[in-house]
Amino acid sequence: MMQPTTELNALFTLIDDPDEEVFSTVSNRLVHLGRNIIPNLENLWENTLSEDVQERIEMLIHRLHYTDLTHDLSEWRDGAYHDLLFGALLVAKFQYPDLHTTPVLQDIEKIRRNVWLELNSFLTPLEQANVLSSIIYNYYNLKGVEVNYTHPDEFFIHKVLSSKKGNAISNGIIYQVMCELLDIHAKIINIPKQMVIAFYHSDYDPLTYKGHPSEKIHFYVDGISGQAYSHKDIEGYFKRISVPPTPSYYKPISHKRIIQILIEEVAKCFDLPSNAYKKEELLKLAVLLDQ
Repeated sequence: MMQPTTELNALFTLIDDPDEEVFSTVSNRLVHLGRNIIPNLENLWENTLSEDVQERIEMLIHRLHYTDLTHDLSEWRDGAYHDLLFGALLVAKFQYPDLHTTPVLQDIEKIRRNVWLELNSFLTPLEQANVLSSIIYNYYNLKGVEVNYTHPDEFFIHKVLSSKKGNAISNGIIYQVMCELLDIHAKIINIPKQMVIAFYHSDYDPLTYKGHPSEKIHFYVDGISGQAYSHKDIEGYFKRISVPPTPSYYKPISHKRIIQILIEEVAKCFDLPSNAYKKEELLKLAVLLDQ
């Protein structure tokens, strides 16, 4: 819905002003007017012949979306419950501001239903993990790929679900979302450079348990492929990377921290001078989650 106002038209006539200071004032005022002016800007873009002016309009639209996203992410951060799937969708909206979430929720529900049909209350945690991995990676065909910063889409959950191809982080998030929807005691843990999901004993409470958290873990699953790992496998990994396996690595990471890691990783995809501003914006969003 376009906003017809004389102020808008006056500001629009100044978008092509060669004076950077004038343009800066105009763009700040336009951003202040909020996302409702996006249709007007798009209309202006379509009726503009100058590529420089089109570029300025694109930048303005991006700034408006980014302002919106900053607000939504702050609300998510301050909410009582940090829904992991919703957090991942917010990150995707950085690159795809017009993203419709309904198809994503339908995809997730389809996977959840297929897993749920195979589960029963007599299964051991390892049998539960086998059902989950079998449905997600074999039946649903989710493929795991190495982290590649030239392919940002492999970090965005809606793209991962439609292409069936994700990296350790995006696949790990999908796996944890499934566990939460199905009341399975499994969480992503803080193992360096990996997305590993620990299957915990049902009585484990990270806030009250005084022992080493690994004592309360049955086994581990690799988020990228669904492969199960034993305690020995994980100990071997720590030896290989020469890091002492302190208790903090075996504790669940909060949803807020998982989304922060996702944002920091996506930021690494924008290393060219032409899109360095995106890297800067993403790192600001990551810092926002610390506040």
